[in-house]
Amino acid sequence: MTLFLNFRASAVAGPIAGPYLLEGDGMTSPPSLAVIDWARVPSIIAGKNLLFVAHGFNVNYQQGAWSLGLLGQHLAFDSPNLFIGVLWPGDAWIPVIDYPFEGNVAIDCGQRLAAFCETWCAQAQSLSFASHSLGARVILEAIGDLRRTARLACVTAGAVNRDCFDAEYFGDLRNLREICGLSSREDNVLKIAFPIGDPFADLLHDDHTPFRAALGYDGPTSPAPDEVAMPWQIPDAQCYRHSDYLPSAGAPSPAPGEPPKWTRVAEFLRNAFLNLPQRWP
Repeated sequence: MTLFLNFRASAVAGPIAGPYLLEGDGMTSPPSLAVIDWARVPSIIAGKNLLFVAHGFNVNYQQGAWSLGLLGQHLAFDSPNLFIGVLWPGDAWIPVIDYPFEGNVAIDCGQRLAAFCETWCAQAQSLSFASHSLGARVILEAIGDLRRTARLACVTAGAVNRDCFDAEYFGDLRNLREICGLSSREDNVLKIAFPIGDPFADLLHDDHTPFRAALGYDGPTSPAPDEVAMPWQIPDAQCYRHSDYLPSAGAPSPAPGEPPKWTRVAEFLRNAFLNLPQRWP
């Protein structure tokens, strides 16, 4: 059984809802998930080290539940550590062209995630967050709105400006003990599409510097703030693309005898969350 925090009103696109907790198997088609009664939530959360993981842009309900469900199953945390997948409507019926508008959706979801944490997670032992792609905005917005210190933010393939910790999300550092993440210069989505789409997003909310490289492409600016753990960069020879960070039905099959690329990312996340030494990248 995997837990999910659901912000979706529709299986594809649609408005933001909730959020509310779901439990079940996200890897069936359709996902076999049931709403958790609010009366049960305090006992589920109390005393736990929570890890909220947000998927990225252009991921529908079924894709998100499958991907995060497989990730949660792979991580297989023991109590008191608890994985919660974050399902949010960063997609549209016509993919990709909606990217400039989805930043506002991510920001709204992040603010609602913070409100959920403030209302329902006061008895949690700790709060940690992780993300892929535009999910970075969801978790960074949430952290900035918290009234308590978050233990960890792990940002992979972040579709936000690489100077975000110096500028747009500088204030989040007050609410964080540590930030870590992964980036790749072989990520053509962030290399090519991000610089094209981000200036259009700036027309809707001019809260960050236009025409900067993505955090998930070049890593954070250097020198990075003390809270930002280094290194971030995956060696070019390992050829990590945008779809390699989380389980994805569309990802290429690995070579015979090799594990899927996302399992290394999962190990990186596990070690960061459990405060263990990193062996990769």
